[in-house]
Amino acid sequence: MDKKMINEKSKEEQLEKFHEDPEREFLTTNQGVRVNNTDISLKAGERGPTLLEDFHFREKLTHFDHERIPERVVHARGSGAHGFFQVYEPITEYTSAKFLQDPNKKTPVFVRFSTVVGFRGSADTVRDVRGFAVKFYTEDGNYDLVGNNMPVFFIQDAIKFPDLVHAIKPEQDNQIPQASAAHDTFWDFVSCHHENAHMIMWVLSDRALPRSYRMMEGFGVNTFRFVNAEGKGRFIKFHWKPMLGIHSLVWDETQKIAGKDPDFNRRDLWDAIEMGAYPEFELGVQILEEEDEFKFDFDILDPTKLWPEEDVPIKWIGKMTLDRNPDNFFAETEQVAFCPANVVPGIDFSNDPLLQGRLFSYLDTQLIRLGGPNF
Repeated sequence: MDKKMINEKSKEEQLEKFHEDPEREFLTTNQGVRVNNTDISLKAGERGPTLLEDFHFREKLTHFDHERIPERVVHARGSGAHGFFQVYEPITEYTSAKFLQDPNKKTPVFVRFSTVVGFRGSADTVRDVRGFAVKFYTEDGNYDLVGNNMPVFFIQDAIKFPDLVHAIKPEQDNQIPQASAAHDTFWDFVSCHHENAHMIMWVLSDRALPRSYRMMEGFGVNTFRFVNAEGKGRFIKFHWKPMLGIHSLVWDETQKIAGKDPDFNRRDLWDAIEMGAYPEFELGVQILEEEDEFKFDFDILDPTKLWPEEDVPIKWIGKMTLDRNPDNFFAETEQVAFCPANVVPGIDFSNDPLLQGRLFSYLDTQLIRLGGPNF
């Protein structure tokens, strides 16, 4: 992508070469060799056997054999949308990140909303945390802001993450319950790790039952840093606020909807964009001077804690608009790979131990999940 020409249409233009138009295009192999038939394999004689030298036959079957990729260990069920982001005013004082400087620039984005615990075929309306991941296609490279719809997390140190996920997934003997924390193994974990008490209060609240992805907050959860052109750093936390406000379902509704339309949130997002009711979210940051790191009675790098907004107010810096649905769910929503380590100049990491583990784990996961013909 030409760095000088990035605008809200840049991602669409980049994908254009992969779009197919059967009215004006012809069939080729993966290497671009034109073929006029893809229904009959090359055989020795009138009745066969099929010849191994038929490279089109081998290529077609091999690609088919490998075309599925493993579902994500967590956040397996997701929905994506394209859009753009605009900053309200230059924030040069805080960061040198170029996409946060020019109010006239529309930076293309791709967003994936997701549930966490359930498999790819589970329902949308289960009681669960929701993922809120945004990929900014900036002139300095791709920046991934990978967060959730709740501002805190279950654990303080990433080394516990495998234990948390194993505990909350279905029981090992019967694969029950699906997409739910309502079983003994998870509550055993909760009882042994008191640091997750704060997160449990969020999971048991209405925030775990969003009415729509368009009506859901998002948070970076971890502590990051802004760095300006002079090299001065500040601690930050990211916030997304839906312009439609925050709305939830009630428990009885979620149960009925899961049976009648398990794609409820996915369908709602798709239909809203198709009708032109584009979802909008404001981006805000809490900014903390590095010299103030220890003035609180808690560790500001602890992801199980909030920064009180009365002490560290949110500065609203820009708005994201989602205005286009994917053309191909597999190629765009299923194959998209987010990683908190994907940052651009002006945005940096903190020593948050959960974040430090995420910097390694996401890429490690993608290497095995996407390591095939689709990577």
